[in-house]
Amino acid sequence: MKKEIIISSPAGLHAALASKVVHAASKYNADIRLIYADKVVDAKSILGLMSLAIPSGENVVLVANGPDADQVVTEIEKILG
Repeated sequence: MKKEIIISSPAGLHAALASKVVHAASKYNADIRLIYADKVVDAKSILGLMSLAIPSGENVVLVANGPDADQVVTEIEKILG
C-alpha cells in the first residue's frame, strides 16, 4: 500500500513525532518505508526518520507491504497528517 502524506506538525518531523511513528510501525508485521526527497528509510528506525529532516508542509510517501499494511498506513497517517 502506498500513501502520500503532508507533514502537518509546525516543527516538521521532530524527535517526538518520529518516536511515535517508530512505536506505531513496530507494532505491525509489515515492511514500512518512508520516502522523502529520493531518500528511503525504514519507518521502524528513529535514526532513519530523523536523518530525513522533513520540514512542515512537505509531502512524504509511506509504503507498507505485508499483512498489516492497511492498518499501519492508517495509524501513521493520523500521526503525521
